[in-house]
Amino acid sequence: MVKYAHILFFVLGLLWFGAQGQEMPTDTIAPADTVEHLNKFQQIKARAQQRIEEKMNEPWDTIRDGTYWWRALKHGKIDLTGKTIQYPKFLRFAWRVYKWGDKAFNSYDTTYVVSTGKNWKFMYKSNIWNDNYQGEPSVEDMRVDMRSKLAANMGFQLSFMAVSVGYTLGITNLINGEKVSNKIDFSFTCARFAAEAYYMENRGTTTAWVRGKTDGEKWKMTIKEFGGLHRKAYGMSAYYFFNNRRYAQAAAYCFSKYQKRNAGSFIAGICLQHRDMSINMEELPQIAVDQIPPGQEMPHFLYNDYCVMAGYGYNWVLGPKWLLNFTVTPYVGYRHLLATQNVDRASAWSLNIRARMGAVYNHKKYFVGLQSYGDIHRYKSEKHHFFGSLLDFTALVGIRF
Repeated sequence: MVKYAHILFFVLGLLWFGAQGQEMPTDTIAPADTVEHLNKFQQIKARAQQRIEEKMNEPWDTIRDGTYWWRALKHGKIDLTGKTIQYPKFLRFAWRVYKWGDKAFNSYDTTYVVSTGKNWKFMYKSNIWNDNYQGEPSVEDMRVDMRSKLAANMGFQLSFMAVSVGYTLGITNLINGEKVSNKIDFSFTCARFAAEAYYMENRGTTTAWVRGKTDGEKWKMTIKEFGGLHRKAYGMSAYYFFNNRRYAQAAAYCFSKYQKRNAGSFIAGICLQHRDMSINMEELPQIAVDQIPPGQEMPHFLYNDYCVMAGYGYNWVLGPKWLLNFTVTPYVGYRHLLATQNVDRASAWSLNIRARMGAVYNHKKYFVGLQSYGDIHRYKSEKHHFFGSLLDFTALVGIRF
């Protein structure tokens, strides 16, 4: 068990200190009695760094035997390129695979893109978003338009190298404990390709407009606090950057690279997603319910999309510290309906478009960003016409370390 613990610790050491193939820095840290003028956080950080440095500078056995790599790692003297160090065979193989993958999938033309030199990133995110739906149910001469209230979310995102995980929660959830909105997202981004996965849910109230015609007379009603619209979605997408030597999507959305010169790239990939949107008829006003024939229900849009996507992204370098990105990716494919009541067919074409914008300001290890995101879906059949959209605006501030 101890052996496996040593191996796990070594792998973590590889990822933390060895990504650049260099020894751990040993900058001099001021003694604890000279940092009293610092704030409490700075004092804790300085004393912790001092203890780490003292530990690493303790005398240790430097004989190049089979356990030297472990002693070197504990004292911050590991050299992953050293030929005389006797690493375990599996770990040597894992390191070679990592170096090959890093060169094959994460190399750039340095006149266009450079690394930030940091592996970790932590950011605070605040975003507002809403979803909109317009549709014509199978009820003759009736149209329903719904627009959700702006959902205000706040949360955090943590990134290590190419991997990023984020979570945001609706402010209403935090204030009164109601389950209104939340989002979870995951991404992996390297030079050649990127993959993203997400889960989102919104149970907030909407404003609904119901229009119809009865006995030749048109009527319209507005429901300002309609709580009967439940929507949930999750999915994943993966795409390839054709101009991956000069264009860095990570510079605009992952903050792990710096784009030095303007560049763009064609993008192609796949998209899989699940969407669930239903209307609770019990919360509709009686005048609207009266227009629905007996025994007929409002449609339940529960479907899976299997699509291919193609588009273009472009990075504008507006100055030494500023970057602006626009990316548009239409995606088309097969849509399979899982809820088929009042639906004339179980499959259809999936026609959608996705667009995003990102603006970034970098200052040393800190960064500030503004992002917007839009996703539009359309479903058309003989009995139904459904159009849905999601709009999202995010402000964030983060630090690299």
